[in-house]
Amino acid sequence: MSFPWAKEYQPQHPFMRYMDEKLPLPRLVYNAIGAGYPVPRNLNYFWNFGVLAGAALMIQIITGIVLAMHYAANGLVAFDSVEHIMRDVNAGWLIRYAHMNGASMFFIVVYFHIFRGLYYGSYKPPREVVWLLGLVIFLLMMATAFMGYVLPWGQMSFWGAKVITGLFGAIPLVGEPIQTWLLGGFAPDNATLNRFFSLHFVLPFVILGVVILHVWALHIPGSSNPTGVSVKSEQDTVPFHPYYTAKDGFGLGIFLLVFAGLLFYAPNLLGHADNYIPANPLSTPAHIVPEWYFWPFYAILRAFTFDFFFVPAKLLGVLAMFASILLLLFLPWIDTSPVRSGNYRPLFKKFFWFGLIPCIIVLGICGGAPAEEPYVILSQIASAYYFAHFLIILPIVSRIEKTLPLPNSITEAVLGTSTPSATGSSPALQPAE
Repeated sequence: MSFPWAKEYQPQHPFMRYMDEKLPLPRLVYNAIGAGYPVPRNLNYFWNFGVLAGAALMIQIITGIVLAMHYAANGLVAFDSVEHIMRDVNAGWLIRYAHMNGASMFFIVVYFHIFRGLYYGSYKPPREVVWLLGLVIFLLMMATAFMGYVLPWGQMSFWGAKVITGLFGAIPLVGEPIQTWLLGGFAPDNATLNRFFSLHFVLPFVILGVVILHVWALHIPGSSNPTGVSVKSEQDTVPFHPYYTAKDGFGLGIFLLVFAGLLFYAPNLLGHADNYIPANPLSTPAHIVPEWYFWPFYAILRAFTFDFFFVPAKLLGVLAMFASILLLLFLPWIDTSPVRSGNYRPLFKKFFWFGLIPCIIVLGICGGAPAEEPYVILSQIASAYYFAHFLIILPIVSRIEKTLPLPNSITEAVLGTSTPSATGSSPALQPAE
């Protein structure tokens, strides 16, 4: 959004004026994260997680490049090359643990980022393209993380690759050719490692490109805010720098402290012990699980234990797992409430905090547990509620809910005083556009 009160970039130094004329990169940075980008004045710390996700992505890219210098994508030596990195490369243990735990930290901040968007209605117009690009980033993250999990070539890596790629085999007609194409053969082997290593190295740069589009799309309508009320005047905003660079800097400091604590004191807390055993196609682990950030989707996959007419249970599970993510793409049109923020939607708030959030927690617990009772029945109930929340509950709530009165402006919500409009009268209530 082009705010008429945004400060113009005026370079003072002759060299900066020359750069602004020939390559306006300083102007781009100034307008993106500097004083030239006005931001709603009431953003809370939930708005830190976008910057933290960007920081986590850069940690993954930098550590991944260093690891790629020492890793060998060959089934005979892949496991040993990881051990070589851990034992023989200078600070190799630090780089490897930072990359491994950085993936978990990346997913943690992205999940918080998604939940903030769900609660505060950041997916509603005019920011639906921002939301869609964010989900594209999430899907690319999942693909990248899965392929990265295979590369250490431990027991869980091998059998995880076999189980997850085997899901594609459930698709009628084209499933088995897709599975063979993904693996480069009929079972995980050298071809699989080479393909996954190549894609795992390239995809983070694709993610970085989509992140740039995501931020670009955000700058067109401007940032959302906890009230969901649109910006109406200069008093509703503050420059991104120094106000939110300082706030994001504080959040980044907390993030790095937590990351350092995990990295130095519990580096294997979020990993699996079986992945320190070399891959053995002849020995199946007692309990095959993906990384923890896939557990809710894995629980949905395993929730289908019986065939439905002529549709196999395995295919139903695969379709449900993918549908649980793709469903979010249609959220801007499923939720038709004119009010964005959950703070002003009492019924929506109850279903969100006491329905959706416990449901996802239960799915996460069940996904990491063995496929036995009571986890199977719990995953079935939670899966049913997950889809019911978005396909049944949310559309009904959007129509019958009596929302709370919105503030006339962001300034009124912050200071308790209304902001005069351009015509001198109090601005009208402006819900989702």
